[in-house]
Amino acid sequence: MGILGSIIIGILAGFLAGKIYKGRGFGLVVNLIVGLIGALLGGWIFGLLGLAINSVIGSLISATIGAVVLLWIVSLFNRRV
Repeated sequence: MGILGSIIIGILAGFLAGKIYKGRGFGLVVNLIVGLIGALLGGWIFGLLGLAINSVIGSLISATIGAVVLLWIVSLFNRRV
């Protein structure tokens, strides 16, 4: 897919995860960071489940799921008691 494709997938995945989890996006840079880390996390999760991703749509879904999981994990650390 290349670096440009990965960046675009990362931005879209971060934006979608922000919409799903918080109801809004976070801005271009944070969306990119969340999406790229989410793509790594999503690829790892899908690998554990034995699922292979071979398409752009599959990569976007995997990255978005990983980004939502990442946001959920971060929210666990940000909770105030």
